[in-house]
Amino acid sequence: MADKYEIVPVPTRILTIHDDIIEAIKEYGAGKIGPGDVVCVAESVVAITQGRARRPESFRPCFLAKVLSQLFPSQGSIAGWHSMQSLIEVEGQFRILFAVIIGAIAKCFGIAGVFYRMGGEQAKLIDDVTGTMPPYDKHIVYGPDRPAQVAEAIAKATGAYGAAIADVNDLKRSCVLGVSQGVDSDEVAKILIDNPFGNASQKTPIVIIKNYRNK
Repeated sequence: MADKYEIVPVPTRILTIHDDIIEAIKEYGAGKIGPGDVVCVAESVVAITQGRARRPESFRPCFLAKVLSQLFPSQGSIAGWHSMQSLIEVEGQFRILFAVIIGAIAKCFGIAGVFYRMGGEQAKLIDDVTGTMPPYDKHIVYGPDRPAQVAEAIAKATGAYGAAIADVNDLKRSCVLGVSQGVDSDEVAKILIDNPFGNASQKTPIVIIKNYRNK
């Protein structure tokens, strides 16, 4: 799927809470974005520019957070006290506890992933420390707010055919959180499966799928 398309990474400086994601795309994507293209942005960078990154020490883990975090794999995003507390604060104690109980029961019957479906949107999206680019590798980052609306605004502001907010990693996990009208989220997820984003030293949190409309 990805071989059909030319994918152009767009270098930027490190984007922070002081940046407007649309203005940054217009600045760094100037002369690179065409009317048939789809502009894709890494979800963590959108979230950071929305002010959705917090230092772990700003959370006070409750007893429930300390207990529940131990039930998840150590490499997971909610395996730490502070990241579990961040999830509880946004989704609620009862919802998270209920999701853990039902998820555990479902696992006994060979059904995986139930917790993440029941635990609320942020259960799948929170990045724990080291989960994103410096200097935000020392922060817990929530998933972006209203990604579909952000995608629509990006498409309108840049004159592109469309836009997408994507969560992609190097383990062949590709998920599109929001797209503008006319863009197929499943198709874009497949196009981005090899993770053309570079959120660390590469500083390419924006990529352009060229001539998407014409394929």
